[in-house]
Amino acid sequence: MGIFLGGVLLALAGFRGAILIMAICLAGVWILSKKFLRRDLGKAKAKKRFRDVFSKSRAVNALAAARLFLFASRDTWFVIALPVFLASQFGWGHWQIGTFLAVWIIGYGAVQALAPKITASISPKAPDGRTALYWSAALAMVPATIALALHSGIHPLLTILSGLMVFAFVFAINSSLHSYLIVSYAREDGVSMDVGFYYMANAMGRLLGTLLSGWIFQIAGIEACLIISSIFLMATALISLALPKQGDEDSPAATVVS
Repeated sequence: MGIFLGGVLLALAGFRGAILIMAICLAGVWILSKKFLRRDLGKAKAKKRFRDVFSKSRAVNALAAARLFLFASRDTWFVIALPVFLASQFGWGHWQIGTFLAVWIIGYGAVQALAPKITASISPKAPDGRTALYWSAALAMVPATIALALHSGIHPLLTILSGLMVFAFVFAINSSLHSYLIVSYAREDGVSMDVGFYYMANAMGRLLGTLLSGWIFQIAGIEACLIISSIFLMATALISLALPKQGDEDSPAATVVS
């Protein structure tokens, strides 16, 4: 809904108008939060040092690193490069871009919800580090294939749209697998810290991907963004080699299954 509304605001109010409207809405949220939310909401009973944010679990740290590169791979071409490419190359307006990206996100969310059934249909075993490795390696081939097709001049619009749909499907499986694994890896006495660290890595990946999306697209175009995306996904796959596998000694995933 947020992406769709962003397209609506751009179409009706322009860029500056959209920014102003969002600023007013956020100011309203802030005022309502100050008035109605309890002041102690979300405060920890004991103060934590910054170094305590980092997990003491090797599995959680590896998964967080894999998550960083996974989301950087998506946003490197999806956040800025793709909308600008659709507008500049095919003349798409704000309504079309906003609606298409919104539908893409909704479809991606639906696949995430179905991910357990999809992975279970392939293997009855609970997901582990090996599962994450295979799916991230498969995803790495998607942006590389799209870039090759664009470079070869194969119907650019069809290539982008169909490639984006395939990417959404496989990416959603990867994201859902990571979310399952972080719950299985998190310590019982520090779940919020481990999960928080994992989502901090998620946000860092999105920041890195967003910055690269604008910069790489300006200097080298969308094909370069896709190649960087594929490289990030290969990094995700390599990091996934360090994730525990069922049968490993002290494997968190094995503990959950048992």
